[in-house]
Amino acid sequence: MALRRREEADRSNSLTMKALKVSMADHTDAPGMDPRTDITDLFVFLKPGDPTKSILILNVNPGVPTQANTFDPEASYELKIDTNADAQAEIAFHVLFASSGEGLQTATVHRAIGDAAQIAGPVGAVIIHDAPASFDSGAPVTTEGNYRFFAGLRSDPWFADVLGVLNNFQFTGQDFFAGNNVLGMALEVSNSALGPQPQIGVWARTLVPVHGTLTQVDQMGRPLINAVFNQADEDRHTFNRTAPAQQREIFLPRFVASLRALGGYCEAEATQIAMGFLPDILSYNYTSSAGYPNGRKLTDDPLDKMLALTTNGKVTTDRVGPHIDLLDDFPYLGSPHLLAMS
Repeated sequence: MALRRREEADRSNSLTMKALKVSMADHTDAPGMDPRTDITDLFVFLKPGDPTKSILILNVNPGVPTQANTFDPEASYELKIDTNADAQAEIAFHVLFASSGEGLQTATVHRAIGDAAQIAGPVGAVIIHDAPASFDSGAPVTTEGNYRFFAGLRSDPWFADVLGVLNNFQFTGQDFFAGNNVLGMALEVSNSALGPQPQIGVWARTLVPVHGTLTQVDQMGRPLINAVFNQADEDRHTFNRTAPAQQREIFLPRFVASLRALGGYCEAEATQIAMGFLPDILSYNYTSSAGYPNGRKLTDDPLDKMLALTTNGKVTTDRVGPHIDLLDDFPYLGSPHLLAMS
């Protein structure tokens, strides 16, 4: 019996390593996709020092500048807001970029409400006009009314000891992402722009033209969900293309099976946990500054929480903490590592 338990524990650890080693967070969670529309992280948090406003940050491109160094001018970068827990968007913010030559880009941000919030592309009222994107160390902020916006090259805020995961959870505290960059979009809004009730759900998606129609290629709510629970590349691509409202029907059995194998949970326990992960929408109450899983701050550590959950408490930390280059004010993302641009 003891030997069987040890074998099951070894199998659980092996599966957890396999689940986490391919992709830490949503960085390259589905290999082969265009890095310009590959979502790395989504953050939603109460503005420090002003509880009447919230900050939404969407980062893309885990390989900037090696693979691409600008936003996709044909894509729609979208933040969806669910105000009534139906896994559908009632409010949405859409960011679209225009190219003006020589690597210069400007962004236009739309806010859509009602049925229009479920449509892709340039729908709704324009709240930010022709905001310049930055691809150097600068951080130009565009302000219009109650909105502030930034888009451009920034330091990657994600932190994790990837090599420790690969080395059977022998963590050294080495941050694999300490010198990396991403392309970030930060939007400051009044809480009222997120809906009349403070409890909402938020997810991000990116869409590109396919046969003339904007088609979803990536989506993210909570961190690590796709990376941990979907092993095959095609399953990850399918997850990224699936709207939240359909995710439980398609993926719940797979999530339950993974949790049973990874953490040794019984069927009922695994189902309860999986139901909390699906649909993949980040819960946020804008009356609270608590942090993940209430929204997500740049300094929150969701990897530690996922390690503890998937190993059923056997592993609780990778010994890596948040980056110290974060800004105290908008857009909060740290200045880019210019050495990575050479």
